[in-house]
Amino acid sequence: IQDGGKLVVREWQAGVFIAEGKLSDVFGPGTYELSTRTKPIMAFFESIKYGLNMPYKGDVYFVSTKQITDQKWGTQNPIPIRDADLGVVRIRGFGNFSFRISDPAVFMRELVGTAGLFTTEEITGQLKRKLVSALADTIGESKIPLLDLVAHYMDFGDALRQRLNGWFQANYGITLTDFVVENISVPPEVEKMMDKRSSTALAGDMNAYTQFQAANALEEA
Repeated sequence: IQDGGKLVVREWQAGVFIAEGKLSDVFGPGTYELSTRTKPIMAFFESIKYGLNMPYKGDVYFVSTKQITDQKWGTQNPIPIRDADLGVVRIRGFGNFSFRISDPAVFMRELVGTAGLFTTEEITGQLKRKLVSALADTIGESKIPLLDLVAHYMDFGDALRQRLNGWFQANYGITLTDFVVENISVPPEVEKMMDKRSSTALAGDMNAYTQFQAANALEEA
């Protein structure tokens, strides 16, 4: 890095300086002069062991801070949960999520290390495993019957995002900006049982309606 050079960090980036394997500073969007006369850069230069011999040797990483959207998640294997109506049931689910890197320093220290390139695909695998595990806990703790689950997909997404954001920020430097549950499914035999229960409930409602209609007709007569 030549004395007097320029560091340009674009609006959707953060610039992370690492010298001798140690993170020295993070720079937000803007243009910075790279010299010993620039106060914010001094931490970087002071961390170089071998003096200020030109050119200065160190690494600058550019981290994308824009929102990364439409990342798919899904359960690789069925998740067993205990339902008040149906007992222990194995469920599957899928949907999508969005996130952004909110703390580049934590992200670099905990995930990237000294890799020259760390892509979205590499981080989403770790995120998905954590999300799917937390989804099972969230559904189990909600005590909402599986028969009523469809009406609560949005609530589950919000609850899971709030549940995990603190952990993601502290351990990955990432903020989960959105989590969408598109579908939760059960094995075919459980689907048949649920359909049978729905039909039974509907028949009960129809019987009550028929009795009500008969009572009205009798009153009119």
